[in-house]
Amino acid sequence: MAERIANKLLLVGWDSADWQVINPLLEKGEMPFIGRIIEQGVMGNLASMEPIISPMLWTTIATGKRPDKHGILGFIEPDPDNRGVRPFASTSRRCKALWNIFSQSGLECQVTGWFAGHPAEPIRGACVSEMFQKASRRPGEEWPIAAGTVHPPELVAELGGLRVHPGEIESEMILPFVPRAAEVDQTKDHHLSTLARMLSESMSVHAAATWLMENRPWDFAAVYFDAVDHLSHAFMPFHPPRLQEVPEREFELYRHVVERTYRYHDMMLGRLMHLAGPDTHIMVISDHGFYSDHLRPRAIPNEPSGPTVCHRPFGIFCLAGPGVRKDERIYGAGILDIAPTILTLFGLPVGRDMDGKVLGQAFEHTPEIDRIDSWETRDGEAGMHPPEVRRDPMDAQEAVDQLVALGYLTPLDADKSKTVTLAKQEIEYNLAVTLLAGGNCREAIPLLEKLGNALPDRPRIRLLLAQSLQQAGRLADSRRIVEELIAKHADSAAAQLLLGTLLFAEGRNGAALRHLRLAERSNPCMPGLHCAIGGVYARRRMWRSALRAYARALDIDGDSPIALEGMARCQLATRQWQKAAESALRAVGLMHAYPAAHFTLGLALIRLNRFDRAIQALETCLVFNPRHMRALLWLGRIHLRVVKDSQKAGEYFSRAAELAPAPAHPTAASE
Repeated sequence: MAERIANKLLLVGWDSADWQVINPLLEKGEMPFIGRIIEQGVMGNLASMEPIISPMLWTTIATGKRPDKHGILGFIEPDPDNRGVRPFASTSRRCKALWNIFSQSGLECQVTGWFAGHPAEPIRGACVSEMFQKASRRPGEEWPIAAGTVHPPELVAELGGLRVHPGEIESEMILPFVPRAAEVDQTKDHHLSTLARMLSESMSVHAAATWLMENRPWDFAAVYFDAVDHLSHAFMPFHPPRLQEVPEREFELYRHVVERTYRYHDMMLGRLMHLAGPDTHIMVISDHGFYSDHLRPRAIPNEPSGPTVCHRPFGIFCLAGPGVRKDERIYGAGILDIAPTILTLFGLPVGRDMDGKVLGQAFEHTPEIDRIDSWETRDGEAGMHPPEVRRDPMDAQEAVDQLVALGYLTPLDADKSKTVTLAKQEIEYNLAVTLLAGGNCREAIPLLEKLGNALPDRPRIRLLLAQSLQQAGRLADSRRIVEELIAKHADSAAAQLLLGTLLFAEGRNGAALRHLRLAERSNPCMPGLHCAIGGVYARRRMWRSALRAYARALDIDGDSPIALEGMARCQLATRQWQKAAESALRAVGLMHAYPAAHFTLGLALIRLNRFDRAIQALETCLVFNPRHMRALLWLGRIHLRVVKDSQKAGEYFSRAAELAPAPAHPTAASE
């Protein structure tokens, strides 16, 4: 059995937290507690995954599995009798979360407010679902705790009195966020009520979590806060620098809210750290970031989950505790890696059916990693609900209404059967996105074809189907769909971009460039567009033009791994070996599961005669793409000419030969 590193672990989740907002506050000394974790531990980006929908992502964090495995596929699902809809529930999850595994392993757990966590699970320890803090009654009215919100039930009386109602938020609590709150006409402007509600909910979560930490034994505690996300959606348009369309008066009223929301969360973190104690491992993460700069979207699409366009694909990760490296940055972390890393901290085996890796680079000494085929087949009481557990329909409706109010759901149709159908279609769409993001285009295609037939007027479905067909190598079928889309929506930058990439794949570089330029006219601020333009120029060996295109992409989004990898290839071609290595290293640091970037890094390191690291980069490329022939050939050459290991070289060359296309049989005419 692997050594247990952590005595206790506190996991704090801040939905949507982003280094782009945190770093300036750290420089001013205004977030001292997360600053202390960074100084005493490691930090880095945490790559999210498509679709960037929070209940899916937080369940991935808790399970180490993609949504197609864990089963949480959006915000709402049909209820068990198909007569209405409800938010995705803990009973919808198809696999064990960390707290189930820990319960099964004899560890005491506390879980507070986790997304898609209602009803509270009967784990070893205590569990408080996300319904705990939701105020469903007016001020002064009786506010009962919904059934199934707290486990064990005997804690209901104690915890219920800790909740804070939005009506209890007084002006003194608002003023640190909005100093000129008295100037707001609340009959017309409802921003202050949104702020009051989110403050009350985060206070309630914090109160429950701190009470449990002080009064109940625990080995693992997980606390989830969603206020950064909700208040960013409400107030990020007013965040500096002022957007041209934002009136000066509203900007001055609300310009401080986002930063002070972060500072407020840092204060709560300080209290949690104090209760956890100095020997406890502390991990702070977010499931994704939030655009706070020139990439802030000017409009929200009128479609399900439209507000997710505000979500940046990189969240935050920091970890401190005994055995963790100090004041270091780590690279290539993703949300799939959190569960395997936490299991390793407790000396427990990682399931081979988990999709992430252990973040070994975070530790002073590489930890021993045990493996198990799957925790799903391990016997023992895991604190999961039996199949017959149901959710109160009134509680479910109130939660759905709040998602509608936040903009994550469009208003539900009065026809419940139609609502159920739409919920099922959105689940299938999210599943298709998940499958495509995981490289499983063949399962995504029939789902999208079915959806496209049912909803022929939804361009996003047709566009995703075209992308799936492209990934499957069915370029002609993909191009036919894209051309149909452009015939109806000529100004669709996304469709023009995809057609350009398809023509590029067919070797029609001139035609590809024309359509990419049309896309640029419609939307010049898409990083992927300039990456595609760079790809066309690179194929033409017009390296300077390609470098300019990739540089333009990085001007728009400095965290674009695709632009960095393209730039690295151009730098290789122009004999800028060191710059190529640096660009490729940045790319894999942002997106670890990126075989092309590891291969480019390997080539740059070969040119720099750093062969040990080149071998490591090329081997990593093969982890993500075992059929990468050029990586196999280069590894064969290095082992033959540098390492002088002809046997190992022969193994690589043999693997490459197996991938080579068989020679065509001569025809009678050619004989």
